[in-house]
Amino acid sequence: MTNNKIRTDGGAAMLIAVIFFLFATMTIILGVASPVLKQAAVSKNIITSKGSYYSAESSVEDILYRLKNGKQVSATESLSLNGGTVITDVTDTGNGKKLVSNGVISSLNRKVQTIVSFGTGVAFFYGVQAGQGGFDLQNSSSIVGNVYSGGPITGSGNIIYGDVVSSGPSGIIDGIHATGTAYSHTIQNSTIDKDAHYVTKTSTTVGGVSYPNSPDLPDAPLPISDAQISTWESDATTGGTATCSGGTYTISSSRSIGPIKIPCDLSISGNTTLTLNGAVWVTGNITVQNSVIIKVSPSFGNKSVMMIADNPSNRSSSSKISLQNSSSFQNSGTAGSFVLMIAMNNSGENGGGTAAIENANSAGGAVVLYAPHGLITLQNSINVKEVTAYRITLQNSAQVKYDTGLPSSLFDSGPGGGYTITDWREI
Repeated sequence: MTNNKIRTDGGAAMLIAVIFFLFATMTIILGVASPVLKQAAVSKNIITSKGSYYSAESSVEDILYRLKNGKQVSATESLSLNGGTVITDVTDTGNGKKLVSNGVISSLNRKVQTIVSFGTGVAFFYGVQAGQGGFDLQNSSSIVGNVYSGGPITGSGNIIYGDVVSSGPSGIIDGIHATGTAYSHTIQNSTIDKDAHYVTKTSTTVGGVSYPNSPDLPDAPLPISDAQISTWESDATTGGTATCSGGTYTISSSRSIGPIKIPCDLSISGNTTLTLNGAVWVTGNITVQNSVIIKVSPSFGNKSVMMIADNPSNRSSSSKISLQNSSSFQNSGTAGSFVLMIAMNNSGENGGGTAAIENANSAGGAVVLYAPHGLITLQNSINVKEVTAYRITLQNSAQVKYDTGLPSSLFDSGPGGGYTITDWREI
């Protein structure tokens, strides 16, 4: 009977070993998985946090764009982005603005602070910009750069190497070959290499996509206000007032001038080099002829200097600029500087045919021509950087070549026309 007894305690040691093995395995698995899961959670938070940061950056960039382009900005701006929200506080600092942007996604927030100060820049975004008077290309004249006009843009197959805009419900592009995109209420008798946005299109070839019934683009303000020009005139007077002889201040030999106010007509002629050390305000007409060279003083670096023809008591037949023969303009020796020629004659705006600025023959170089209320006429083989006026006419082989440095042009005096970023960081 003893030998036939059934043993019921066999295998206990094996069961205990298996249980201990399972516990050890689970401990190892949990020990390995826990840091992995924690790291995954940390990585997810990092990605979300970066999303909050980039959202804050995006809000700052959006506000800076609006400040730069004169659009409305509120004291507090909100933005929904990347599944979260961004709140940006905009405060005045006396010398500019401070932007504090707080981006929040899934309770993770990042803050960006940007401080901008009023700069001394004037933004020229187009090779040619015209007001309501529009502009006309004649003969073999052409433009290298974008064109924006508040009035009609007409030609006879003339080439514009860039985009073309004729704004408003009366906008029309007629007889133009644009290598870029065209925007106008009416486009006719033209060739558009890229896209065309319009309401009416006739006898026009479009190389890209046509967008009929497109909304008319708004008028774009001219880049320099009359108030800014008045400030520059005041700056010119800080250097004193010149003495005129017979109603004219004559320069026929090389010299340096500016800042200065000239209370009469200014005549510059002969084989002469005129170096500008500051703003020049002429309360009459400016005539430049023969082999005259007008240049910015090397001391100004990338800054520019203005010459202004403005007789406040007579802007209908006076306040004009005439550039003739082989007169030329030079920068300071540093890229980005140029001479800004401003004429305040308003005949063109009042329906007259008197040119505020007439640029003939081979006159040109590092010069920007600006007549906010008048007509600019460009003729023959001239070559200038940028032209802005109420009305513009290009004749013969005249060409405008837009300088890519002009959007951030700096001038030797006067308040800012834009903003300069002085601080941009996370806080």
